[in-house]
Amino acid sequence: MSVATGIEQHVKHPDQLYIGGQWVAPLSTALIDVVDSATEEVFLRVAEAGEADLDRAITAARSAFDDGPWPSLAHTERAAYLRRFAAELATRGEAITQLWPRESGALAMVAPHMAPMAAGVFEYYAGLADTYPFEEPVTPTMGSGFGLLVREAVGVVGAIIPWNVPLQLAVQKVAPALLAGCTVVLKAAPEAPGSAYVLAECAEAAGLPAGVFNVVTADRAVSERLVTDARVDKIAFTGSTAAGRRIASLCGQRIARFTLELGGKSAAVVLDDADLTKAATALAGAECFLTGQVCASLTRIVVPRGVHDEFVETLAQVFSQVVVGDPYDPATQMGPLAMARQRDRVEGYIRAGVDSGAKLVTGGGRPGHLERGYYIEPTVFGGVDNSSTIAQEEIFGPVLSVIPAADEADAIRIANDTIYGLNAAVFTEDVDRARAVAGRLRSGTVGHNAMRADTGIAFGGFKQSGIGREGGLEGLLPYLETKMILLDEAPARYREEAAH
Repeated sequence: MSVATGIEQHVKHPDQLYIGGQWVAPLSTALIDVVDSATEEVFLRVAEAGEADLDRAITAARSAFDDGPWPSLAHTERAAYLRRFAAELATRGEAITQLWPRESGALAMVAPHMAPMAAGVFEYYAGLADTYPFEEPVTPTMGSGFGLLVREAVGVVGAIIPWNVPLQLAVQKVAPALLAGCTVVLKAAPEAPGSAYVLAECAEAAGLPAGVFNVVTADRAVSERLVTDARVDKIAFTGSTAAGRRIASLCGQRIARFTLELGGKSAAVVLDDADLTKAATALAGAECFLTGQVCASLTRIVVPRGVHDEFVETLAQVFSQVVVGDPYDPATQMGPLAMARQRDRVEGYIRAGVDSGAKLVTGGGRPGHLERGYYIEPTVFGGVDNSSTIAQEEIFGPVLSVIPAADEADAIRIANDTIYGLNAAVFTEDVDRARAVAGRLRSGTVGHNAMRADTGIAFGGFKQSGIGREGGLEGLLPYLETKMILLDEAPARYREEAAH
């Protein structure tokens, strides 16, 4: 797959911010260096938003909501803008291919699919304009008259996205917010701002009214100002559980609305009738995606004690054969970690695993054939104690921990023994058994014989894996406020409908 000679053709205004429907210069000269995860070289510099820049973006979004036409448009009118947005986004596959692998270590062969998938999210929410009951008549339960149950836009949304899958995580917030009638300030991660710039260019091309969609890139301190600003009605955040706790506490102080899609330490429960080779192959293959930098990764593998050693050997054999290398090489099956600090983090957890007494079966170091880039070997630990650090804390890298269980009930207990509850899987040849075990797992998603998630229906977690859901109809609801209107009699529209 070809590599662009200049990234400027894919990010046209890197030294500017998108505020109030225009590309504007930041109020300072500060720039953010974006580093290629495979070469360790700076490949892009973007404007760094300061507090004054963020204030401009919030002011633009607030004005567009309070004084602009956007919230008062019919949902079908807003849907037309979403469809234009989708059409623009569908053409940006090459841009995402040249940005996402460099920023996050994703494979270039996967990247082209992200733009059409993201466009599909806009199309889906545009379709809800004709089907979702934003307003419906109801019979009052107290007194007489006529009731209307109305679902209105929550207001100005601060959307904060991480660096691992920035495009998909952004559109799952932006598309439903726009359909609802909200205005948005999208805050991109400084490590991976490219997708946010692509979205801003699409918004401009789609002709969104000024201030409806704004994009800035900033560090954590400025992001916190977005969370605490009283003009922002709702925060939509994806990131670490630690950051989510902070956001929830800040929003709680002013009773701001928020949704949080946070971390995970997801369990794969391998039952005694499972095909061990198929299970090992599925789990190793899933962990290759984005080098394990996925909140829903199935990194705790709970297996019957009697087959633990056999399974560990099979898993290590499969995982150790994964080809690690340049994300743009078609032969590569797993790319680098996103940044130096992420590799340091993963290596620290590997040391903690060894120190805990777990058996390092394969991996644990940096690939010897790769002198540059933030690479790490596919790693498997066996005999892991579920109370240990590597079994309880999110590593965000290709490190799998195999934990022995006495029986099915013990496996379920181990799987649930975590502060997280984002994803899970059950490996068994019996679908009814899979359904029964899935019902006992405290997790927002449970897959059968694979790592599965469906952000087109609903995605989110139990416990400290988050609050709320993204994707599908469930993903629209957090951007709506419910209002009850009680009238003496039905308005003309409903009287005319009743007459016919």
